[in-house]
Amino acid sequence: MQQGNVKLLDRNSAVEAIKNLNEEDLLLVNRLIIERLKLISQAKSIRLMADFSSGDRIWFHGPDGQSKKGTILRLNKKTASIRTGDGHTWNVHPGFLKKESI
Repeated sequence: MQQGNVKLLDRNSAVEAIKNLNEEDLLLVNRLIIERLKLISQAKSIRLMADFSSGDRIWFHGPDGQSKKGTILRLNKKTASIRTGDGHTWNVHPGFLKKESI
């Protein structure tokens, strides 16, 4: 079975197996699922982060919907630290960043 390509029959078997688990086993499966989802999220962030470097001029939309321009100060584990023209520092997920056109 390939990763990310589960047959419908396998999914149905998994659903049936989950229905028969006790609380302790469900908690274990839950912990495993959460760990896997975190790993997938980290891998996505790393792939997105690879498009950027410190010093890049970027823009993003702030929580107010306004477009903000700035410079990447540093690439963190999950976010990029951005300094905007008004002197504010933002930590922004790389999925929200766009490189500024020259």
